[in-house]
Amino acid sequence: MICMQWTDRIRQVKIWLVVAAVLIAVASLLASHLMVRDLQQEERRKMEVWAEAMHALNEADAETDLTLVTAVIEGNNTIPVIVLDAEGAVMDYRNIKDVSDVEAYARRMRARGDTIRIELGPTMGYQLVCFDESLILKRLTQYPYWQLGIVMIFVVVAIFALLSSKKAEQNKVWVGLSKETAHQLGTPISSLMAWVEILKENYPDDELIPEMDNDVKRLQLIAERFSKIGSLPEPVEASMNDLLDRVIVYMDKRTSQKVAISGHYPDHDVIVKMNASLFEWVIENLCKNAVDAMEGTGRIDLTLTEESGLVVVEVSDTGKGIRKKDIGNVFRPGFTTKKRGWGLGLSLAKRIVEEYHKGRIFVKQSEVGRGTTFRIELKQN
Repeated sequence: MICMQWTDRIRQVKIWLVVAAVLIAVASLLASHLMVRDLQQEERRKMEVWAEAMHALNEADAETDLTLVTAVIEGNNTIPVIVLDAEGAVMDYRNIKDVSDVEAYARRMRARGDTIRIELGPTMGYQLVCFDESLILKRLTQYPYWQLGIVMIFVVVAIFALLSSKKAEQNKVWVGLSKETAHQLGTPISSLMAWVEILKENYPDDELIPEMDNDVKRLQLIAERFSKIGSLPEPVEASMNDLLDRVIVYMDKRTSQKVAISGHYPDHDVIVKMNASLFEWVIENLCKNAVDAMEGTGRIDLTLTEESGLVVVEVSDTGKGIRKKDIGNVFRPGFTTKKRGWGLGLSLAKRIVEEYHKGRIFVKQSEVGRGTTFRIELKQN
C-alpha cells in the first residue's frame, strides 16, 4: 500500500506539471497574440498615413511642397502595398516580390478587407490602397507556434529520456532483487534437500517424506525462476498443454475443495517456443489471484486455443471481478486491491509475457460480482 501511495503521488506530480506546462503555453500564445494584434493595428495606422500621403500627392499642384509627402511614401520599405483605380486596375505597387501575380495578390488583399479608400473628388472617382502584413509581422505571428513546437519536442524527448531512465532503474531493481532472492534461497534449499535425503534413508516407508521432497523441489524451482529474471533465457519448444496440466495439478493440491480448476485444450499438443519455467509462473500467478478473488469458492477455467497464427491462453474465474476504473492499473507495479500484498505479481507476469516472450497479456473482460478473464497471446511457431 505504501508503494501504491507513492506511485499515486508521483502521478499527481506529473499531472500538475502537465497542467503548468499547458498554462504556460496558453499564456505565451495569448501574450504573442496581443502583441501581434497591436502591431497589426500599428501597421494599419501607418498605411492610413501612407494613403493620406498618396491622396495629398494626387491633389498637389505645382506650388505644393511635397517633401514630407514623398518622405512618407518612400519611407514604407516593409509593408506590401498595391494601389488600384476604381476599375480595379493596378496603378502602383511597393514591396512586392512576385510582380507577375500582382493582380491576384490585390484580390486576396481585398477579400480580407485590408484596403483603404482614397476619394479623388466627384469627377475623378477613387483609388483603393490594398496592403498586407509585413514580413516581420508574419514571422512574428508564426514564431510562437514554432517556439512551442520546439519546446514540445524537447519536453517529449526529455520525458522519454526520464521514463527510459526510470524503466532502466526499475529493471535493475527487479533483477537485483530477483537474483538476491535466488541467492538467499539457495543455501537453505540445499540444506533441506540434504535433510530430505537423510530422512528417506532412515524412514523409507514414511508417506510424508515424498511430499516434503516435492515441496523442496518446488522451492528449488522458485529459486531457479528468480535467478532467470533479467537474464533473457533462451526459449525452447514445449507443450502448452503439459504446462497447463502441471499448473492445474499444483493448484488443485493447494486450494480448497470448493474451488474447481479445469482445462480446455485442443486434441493435439500445442507447441510453443517459451521458457516453460517462467511462463508456468505467470499462469500460477493468475490462478492464485483468481483464488483470492473468489475467496475460497468458485471455478477457474484454463482455455487453450489457436487463432490466426497465435496461441491463446485464457484464465477465467468466477470471482468478484475488477472495477472498470481499475482495469487499466492492474499491471502497474504497486497496484493491489488486497489488504496484504505488494502489487507486483501481475506486473512481473506482464514483464515475462511481453519482454521475454514477445507476447501480450491483458484483461479480456471483467464484471463486478461475475468474474474476470485474462488473455495471453503468443506467436505460434
